[in-house]
Amino acid sequence: MNRKIRLIWDFHGGDAEKTAQHHVRHLEEFMQREELECLRTTVLSNADYHFMACMTVNEKDVMILRDSLKPHRAVVVEDIND
Repeated sequence: MNRKIRLIWDFHGGDAEKTAQHHVRHLEEFMQREELECLRTTVLSNADYHFMACMTVNEKDVMILRDSLKPHRAVVVEDIND
């Protein structure tokens, strides 16, 4: 149970990039307030007008984060910098 999990929130449209960046700030604040370890946050894009706010965490924290923050999806990552 030491896997690294990337939680992902999708945003679409003309303001998607700014919205994703703003969402990342709130994710970081939440992790700090709840005293949970956040390995990395980032904003990614795979198409025009589709941006993703991403947060990589330890698998042990996924259930509480899933229930509290309701990510759209999650993936297992080998390297947190990918």
